[in-house]
Amino acid sequence: MNTLFDKIWDRHVVQVVPEGPTQLYIDRLYCHEVTSPQAFDGLRARGLRCFRPERIYCMPDHNTPTHDQDKPIADPVSKKQVDTLARNAQEFGLTHYGMMSPDNGIIHVVGPEKGLSLPGMTIVCGDSHTSTHGAMGTVAFGIGTSEVEMVLASQCILQQKPKSMRISINGQLGRGVTAKDVALFLMSRLTTSGATGYFVEYAGDVVRSMSMEGRLTLCNLSIEMGARGGFIAPDEVTFAYLKDKPFAPKGKAWDKAVSYWKTLKSDADAVFDKELIFNAKDIEPRITYGTNPGMGISITECIPERVGEDKSLSYMGFRAGQKLLGTKVDYVFLGACTNGRIEDFRAFAQIVRGRQKAADVVAWLVPGSWAVDRQIREEGLHQILEAAGFEIRQPGCSACLAMNDDKVPVGKICVSTSNRNFEGRQGPGARTILASPLVAAAAAVTGVITDPRELL
Repeated sequence: MNTLFDKIWDRHVVQVVPEGPTQLYIDRLYCHEVTSPQAFDGLRARGLRCFRPERIYCMPDHNTPTHDQDKPIADPVSKKQVDTLARNAQEFGLTHYGMMSPDNGIIHVVGPEKGLSLPGMTIVCGDSHTSTHGAMGTVAFGIGTSEVEMVLASQCILQQKPKSMRISINGQLGRGVTAKDVALFLMSRLTTSGATGYFVEYAGDVVRSMSMEGRLTLCNLSIEMGARGGFIAPDEVTFAYLKDKPFAPKGKAWDKAVSYWKTLKSDADAVFDKELIFNAKDIEPRITYGTNPGMGISITECIPERVGEDKSLSYMGFRAGQKLLGTKVDYVFLGACTNGRIEDFRAFAQIVRGRQKAADVVAWLVPGSWAVDRQIREEGLHQILEAAGFEIRQPGCSACLAMNDDKVPVGKICVSTSNRNFEGRQGPGARTILASPLVAAAAAVTGVITDPRELL
């Protein structure tokens, strides 16, 4: 009668504090440059070392520029954060994939693609979108800086056990509908707080038929519904993706691991605290119109009239009842830990092949890692994109958030494949419309918000 979440969680319990939290063992800690400096300072102040350094991986991504990475970072704040992570990793004996390393990229892209994130693991990082790794069949969640210090020192963390929710999406997705659209649909139905206090297991026909890249996108956005995390039971899609990854088990160890991974599923009679079921036929290509990811509509719909959304609509320059199809676009961003993988570049290239970038659109195409960049070139996608007038930038978080050079100017509209559309998220005064790579590509070649099904 156990859920998969129960099975993984219970396997990692060290002890339960009476009337208090659970001490949970952590298999993998990822560190980036933004939330780790104070944690390492805390270790120094207490004269501590990392308890299990071989389980900790460090990587700069938020502050890295997406051009001229072979040169010193111009912004002094970004440079200090990136340099500090490198020094901390060296001092504490941790694996560090620095800028220009062939293993570098966004930490939530690199972890799965290197086989560092494996089914059944507990994974944490000082970043809310750590839920991405749940696509591998892990219990993965973001933590705060003081908690990063706790894991560095003990490889454990104190946590209250969340409630469990299962969301099933059944049926078959229509043409031009992607995992990003599924996530945006769920956020609009549940709102940005509808899954607060829960760990979400995604299930159903649609999820099972998703590629690993699609699953990573779906789990990435769990936090935007308020969930503590989201995950998917591992299956043959998972195993095929992980096979021969650098850090995946090899030989007999692989066979043993897969044998265990196949047991990682909720029991047929498992009881969830909450269950929701949706139908794929209700999901179309989607866009957001407001200043949180839950304010979304099908691309053909009009903005609804809802109480409490006046401030958001005023910021965006939109109005209730307005249809956004045909709205002029200034910027397009393809990338982030949400949609910076090879499948996303394939989708974008599918739309732009044989077309040209709109002259007045600025487009940032940013791979999620150097490995993705290499695959783009191996598959010849760079030739399609460059022929259409696009440039592929260097890996990093880029325009997902305004912590590097890729900032959207005041008042400009950006169709973005990232995960958040808060006020100022992509730059002070920037206006963000969240969308899939197909919708982003359609906007990039037409210069306006366009239904991608018209171009497929």
